[in-house]
Amino acid sequence: MAKIKIPYSKKFLEIVIPDHNLAAILESKAHAFIAECSQEEIVNKALDHPIGSPHLEELVRGKKNMVIITSDHTRPVPSKVTMPILLQRIRKANPDIDIKILIATGFHRPTSREEMIHKFGQEIVDNEVIINHLSADENSVVRVGNLPSGGELWLNKSAMETELLISEGFIEPHFFAGFSGGRKSVLPGVASARTVMANHCSEFIASEYARTGVLKNNPIHMDMLYAARQAKLAFILNVVIDSEKKIINAFAGDSELAHEEGCKFVMELASVNAVKADIVISTNGGYPLDQNIYQSVKGMTAAEAACKEGGVIIMVSACNDGHGGKSFYDHMANAGSPREVIDHVMKTGRNETVPDQWEFQILARILDKHTVILVSDMCDPEMIKNMHMQHAYTFEEALERAFQIKGKEAKITVIPDGVAVVVK
Repeated sequence: MAKIKIPYSKKFLEIVIPDHNLAAILESKAHAFIAECSQEEIVNKALDHPIGSPHLEELVRGKKNMVIITSDHTRPVPSKVTMPILLQRIRKANPDIDIKILIATGFHRPTSREEMIHKFGQEIVDNEVIINHLSADENSVVRVGNLPSGGELWLNKSAMETELLISEGFIEPHFFAGFSGGRKSVLPGVASARTVMANHCSEFIASEYARTGVLKNNPIHMDMLYAARQAKLAFILNVVIDSEKKIINAFAGDSELAHEEGCKFVMELASVNAVKADIVISTNGGYPLDQNIYQSVKGMTAAEAACKEGGVIIMVSACNDGHGGKSFYDHMANAGSPREVIDHVMKTGRNETVPDQWEFQILARILDKHTVILVSDMCDPEMIKNMHMQHAYTFEEALERAFQIKGKEAKITVIPDGVAVVVK
């Protein structure tokens, strides 16, 4: 029997797979990567050696104000490590500069004060100006022109009106933008709802290039790059983390060049060859990415890449925060089948994109070819079933049901962290 640890919420589960069923375990090499320095040393080293850019200290000198874009509560960016370092270095170079921290919520709900404390620590929350970006608030955004794809580009006023715009974030494989980090802090991070929806249109989501680990010819990525340029994103600090959310590398400097270097590093660690199986087990890397069904679609796409058509995906994800998006839930729950969702979405024009369309489009694509059993003891089972998935309270229950569907001799591929790998 193979015993495998997988992340679930804020803990790990140990699952047991019969040896004769196990086809492969697909893991990012990041989880075994041993950093030579402490997290703080890694971050400072990156800031000391910026890629394609002057040092951060040079950029802030002489500026009266600046904005630091940071990720929201759904992203495991270790801001307790990175943000104090950024603030200290900035204020050492320019003690009087006015700093605002702008949370890139994208299309998500605002980050709560409790979540901010968990992310930044009490001292930063108590002493810094922190703003939630609100994508639906028309008064908080300004028109910047049009995206290359034709959609209107509206960005957060604070980001556009500041003298210096920088961002912090992390780089991991992303299921339709190729990789997270870099330009993504601007679009969708601090873009208006209409801009996000134009960028995430059905045509782009359906593109063969809008896939995990793909940047070249990716239409979503190209729009995002343009938005970051228009916002004059001057500097980034992007980290790479392991399964324990610890920093193993960092890249700082020019928003495009530093991001490219970071993506190369992640690709070397995260790339795994698909081992096709009848049953594929995946997770969303635990907290915070497995808080809802919406985010959990990411881990499902890794399983999709390794699952035989007609196979079973067992998705182990807490989803304690529910579905994660009303439009996402409603469009799945109100449809007679996943195929009905796909047919409707593909008739929807770029400027007619509705909230969460990209997420239910991808979930429907997966469900059209595979049975998904979502394992959670923290989420309403009826909600899961209404979205055309099966529910199991435990992994053991899900595996038994998968064997009933595919047979006791079914081959199994395990992906302990579905958001950390690029399955090729």
